[in-house]
Amino acid sequence: MRFRGWPSEALEFYEGLAADNSKTYWTTHLAVYESQVRAPALELLAELEPEFGPGKVFRPYRDVRFSHDKTPYKTHLVIWMEAGCYVQLSADGLAAGCGMYQMTPDQLERYRRTVADSRLGPPLADLIGTIEKAGIQVHGHGTLKTAPRGYPKDHPRIDLLRHKGLTTWQEWPPAPWMDTPAAKDRIVMFLRTSRPLRDWLDHHVGPPAAAR
Repeated sequence: MRFRGWPSEALEFYEGLAADNSKTYWTTHLAVYESQVRAPALELLAELEPEFGPGKVFRPYRDVRFSHDKTPYKTHLVIWMEAGCYVQLSADGLAAGCGMYQMTPDQLERYRRTVADSRLGPPLADLIGTIEKAGIQVHGHGTLKTAPRGYPKDHPRIDLLRHKGLTTWQEWPPAPWMDTPAAKDRIVMFLRTSRPLRDWLDHHVGPPAAAR
């Protein structure tokens, strides 16, 4: 089967789950989840894999062992790809992200050293500007309130140096095109536009030391 989008029943499923996050609701609507939510996600993932690499659809169950919130089910679908890409579906619509959300200490050291470099750092600022001009947001995560230790507060790229993660992000509210193959087209356009940032991170930051 080819990906044909997510029908309105998929968003309605999550709207209902947000209102009634219970085993009763989940069991009653499990067939809707499997056919209208998860099956299209697997079809989309299979079509994205040749260009963006393998991935998986996350389990719908929340890990509540260390959480005060004991609701058992996630109110959104998550598709994750090994290339650092992320797709989310919920009652609020569709969203996608790409990059490195939370760098490990060794990744962060390489990131900051490269950003601070007078030759290697400016291209990152330039490509972020290009991505943002295309209508895609670029977010820093875990951002420090001041300069990281060892770096001057007046560094020309201090805003980038303060981040502990860096990703692109785009959201689409519910719309009729989500029930068509155009949903894949929007996601692919986002991923292709985001790719230069991910490529920069892969080249200059790389995987955590433990994964090497």
